[in-house]
Amino acid sequence: MRRYLAYALGEIALVVLGILIALQINNANEERLERQREARYLENLKVDLQYSIGELDRHIETRERRIESGTRIVEYFNGRPLEDLRDFSYHNVFVQTWQRYYQNINTYEELVNSGNLGIISSQKIKNGLMDLELLYEKMKGDEDHMRFDFEGYVYAPFFDAVDILPMSENYAFMATGGQAGSEAPLSREDIEGLLQDHRFKNGFTLVVYMMREINARFLEMRTIARYLITEIDRELAGRIE
Repeated sequence: MRRYLAYALGEIALVVLGILIALQINNANEERLERQREARYLENLKVDLQYSIGELDRHIETRERRIESGTRIVEYFNGRPLEDLRDFSYHNVFVQTWQRYYQNINTYEELVNSGNLGIISSQKIKNGLMDLELLYEKMKGDEDHMRFDFEGYVYAPFFDAVDILPMSENYAFMATGGQAGSEAPLSREDIEGLLQDHRFKNGFTLVVYMMREINARFLEMRTIARYLITEIDRELAGRIE
């Protein structure tokens, strides 16, 4: 009986040991697969961030040019001589043809919507992604505010006061170096009338201010995106080593 019990206990111990080894191997395999999934997500995040940086660079550059154009229009309100109607027309239309910024971080949205954000082991990366998303939401609020200012104080008086076709033709001609549009005659009377419209002046003052605010957000977002790429590269390099 003692020999039988010893044999039975030995068999049980071997079974338990085998199960423990199998569980350890299984857990190790699952951990390896999880880290592979994380690496793929990190690589996709990096691609998204690189694209976003390119778009931010483009928007920062064009927004700076629109700030300069808007400032020039305000100078006309403040007494700059109206010697060149085409100059006023170009800068006026250029400011009014601003574009919204749309962030491309589809991988982050996929992680959040699928409940898989926890697969990212680096807290620095997760915090950076959340900070970037928060700045984006704040920037969209600023853009909505700016659009309200445009619609209420710039577009409305502009559309009511002038024939926009000659201005749009001249803008296209100047913007494309003569490849599109035409040098249509402009009305000095219409433009001088705009320069007497305080609502139009206030609108340009507001949108120039808001563009500066939005560009400051863009710069913050670009800094975070660059930081995230550095952290992602560090994480991926650590996996290789």
